[in-house]
Amino acid sequence: MMETQAITLLELNRRVGSAIAVAPGLQGVWITAQTSDLRSSGGHCYMELLQKDERTGAPLAKCRACIWASTFARLGAAFYAATGTRLSSDMKIMAKVNANYHPVYGMSLVISDINPEYTVGDLARRRNEIIARLRADGVFDMNRSLPWPQLPVRVAIVSARGAAGYGDFMKHLHSNPQRLRFTTELFEATLQGERTVPSVVAALEAVAARDGEFDCVVLIRGGGAVSDLASFDDYTLAANVAQFPLPVIVGIGHERDITVLDYVANTRVKTPTAAAEALIARAGAAFDRLRATGDAILTLVRDRIAGQRQQLAYYQGSIPALARSILDRNRQRVGPEIPAAISAAVRNTFVRAADRLNSMGVLLDTLSPEATLRRGYSITRVDGHAVTDADALDEGTVITTTFAAGRVRKSVITSEN
Repeated sequence: MMETQAITLLELNRRVGSAIAVAPGLQGVWITAQTSDLRSSGGHCYMELLQKDERTGAPLAKCRACIWASTFARLGAAFYAATGTRLSSDMKIMAKVNANYHPVYGMSLVISDINPEYTVGDLARRRNEIIARLRADGVFDMNRSLPWPQLPVRVAIVSARGAAGYGDFMKHLHSNPQRLRFTTELFEATLQGERTVPSVVAALEAVAARDGEFDCVVLIRGGGAVSDLASFDDYTLAANVAQFPLPVIVGIGHERDITVLDYVANTRVKTPTAAAEALIARAGAAFDRLRATGDAILTLVRDRIAGQRQQLAYYQGSIPALARSILDRNRQRVGPEIPAAISAAVRNTFVRAADRLNSMGVLLDTLSPEATLRRGYSITRVDGHAVTDADALDEGTVITTTFAAGRVRKSVITSEN
């Protein structure tokens, strides 16, 4: 039996390392991958590089990678200058690598250069994909098209309580030179790290539950790492802002830092202080409009009163002359024939009245007691009162009977009904 020749594992790993070190296709090669678990230590940068399935997101390849401190200072600064963000996890990068194999730690990649333009393109692509999805869902322009209240002074604020940006916003808003009064309420949220999206969404939902109490929402973030802005390029958060029932002001970065929220929010400003300025300007414009309207009303009333006074003065001077003119015209219309007609009418009226009086006199004479007595009737009285009932007379009562010619007095002997 032939004796088997064996080598140690260390020797095998050394051979692998040597083979990798001299293989032309494994040194100074450009690759594309996604960063994960990126961290810094001692000036060096460590991470894992991943390749995922585009459809399922399942990992297809994985390898440890590092950027030595002597290289990281230069690459990090160049990457930030080109992209406006720090190198961080969950970024797609194009890197120039050298394959390295360690007998204990296995294979790793040493990054010697990074092409930031690839990352810029990927960030833009991701942002464009989110924007396209929001447009397809029909929500992209919803918040941007909301009308502002006439006087937006009830403000809901989504921010971290201890953030410098929140303090700057409050100080600037409440110390405005026009002394405009705002009411504010803070809805606390985390605006950096992995908790950003669920925290901000929860704060927005709390505001939406009381939307009748506010005129607008301000989402502000001051300071912090620029890389944290990647959290705001998120579909879920952007959809919430786009569909929010109140106008949203976003101030979470600086002039060059743009996220999807800047596209869907009603108003985009650079800083928290600029957000306060935007509110002050809107409220100030509303008060200016109110003041202008009041001045216009006052001027209109004054002009109307002055006009009425002039018209009244005109009437006061015109009425006496007008009355005299009317009298003169009527005198001319009356002429000499009218008095004669009036006299004839008066005479006719008196004649008709006299005829009526004569007729009434004849009727009264016919109905008078004297006429009745002349027809043979008499009137019997007791103490001047006419007697109409014989039973009312007692024996011996003195009665007086009046005839057409004369009267008699006698005592009642007896009475019969």
